[in-house]
Amino acid sequence: MSVLFYIVIGIVAAQRILELVISKRNEVWLLSRGAIQYGAGHYRFIVLMHICFFLSMFEEFFFIKGHKELNIINYSFLVFFILLQFGRAWVLVSLGKYWNTKIYRIKRRPLVKTGPYKYLKHPNYIIVTLEIIALPLIFNLYYTALVFTVLNAIMLSIRIKAENKALNI
Repeated sequence: MSVLFYIVIGIVAAQRILELVISKRNEVWLLSRGAIQYGAGHYRFIVLMHICFFLSMFEEFFFIKGHKELNIINYSFLVFFILLQFGRAWVLVSLGKYWNTKIYRIKRRPLVKTGPYKYLKHPNYIIVTLEIIALPLIFNLYYTALVFTVLNAIMLSIRIKAENKALNI
């Protein structure tokens, strides 16, 4: 089970690093077109929360929970998490160069209304919330799932207000 933990967490960490690279590239593009950043004050707390999320999974896996055998429920969470990655990709592709981990808005540019944004205002946040629940539950990391679901809800209450203000919605 430790091998699966390392593989899954390693893939997710690599994915998040790749997303930061894409975000930085998109940030340069957005700023070159006059984008304005919103909610900069809370961004570092979001980054810190996500770093602590990964550290918490390691802590709980190796020092609190030990190595429990996985069952059909755990593998169901793994499948669910994999499916969420398709939703994450759909969000990134739909937003294209507008996708960013920070909140940017180019004035007088219409909002993206394709992909999942055709149906939901904030599909990425739904996906992130479900990931924060599902990823630790693959490995029976109940404390991490609970604590970071609550912390994420608090962060999103701040983040969505800032994003709605930026997007005028």
